[in-house]
Amino acid sequence: MKIILPIALLAGALLLSGAACAAESPGRGTPAPVFTVTDINGNLLDSTALKGKIVIVNFWATWCPPCRAEIPDFVAFYDENKTKGIEILGFSVDDVSPAKLRDFVQKYQMTYPVVFATEGLIRAFNPGQYIPTTFIIDKKGFIRHKQVGGLDKAALAEWFDRLSGE
Repeated sequence: MKIILPIALLAGALLLSGAACAAESPGRGTPAPVFTVTDINGNLLDSTALKGKIVIVNFWATWCPPCRAEIPDFVAFYDENKTKGIEILGFSVDDVSPAKLRDFVQKYQMTYPVVFATEGLIRAFNPGQYIPTTFIIDKKGFIRHKQVGGLDKAALAEWFDRLSGE
């Protein structure tokens, strides 16, 4: 009986996780979710105002080592290219106070907008169970790529170059 109960619990957990994953992220080539959010500095961000730019939406958390590892590359890429038609949005899935998130953003010198990921944003994008997860959206507002796991500056530049010419 002691063995059967844990196996039954494990099987139930696997079934539940499968059910939770049944909803898929917006697929490649589909319109990106429309949203209006306020970043941690009080600035309003409206996705419809970003049409015409290549938009990188990054779901991340302060406690996530791969997320922290990719931040310097995101910052460097953003700082070098923000005037060329790129926008990076950091959607934090943290459960911390706004002050703690602002302190983290300041410590890591994150120059791109950072937003607390709301349940609505998470439902709309459905990044899945792993972070970092990044969506790359073209100038017309269509999702062109979903990356589960870290991205570096070279990969960001490759996507930017590929989509800039379209």
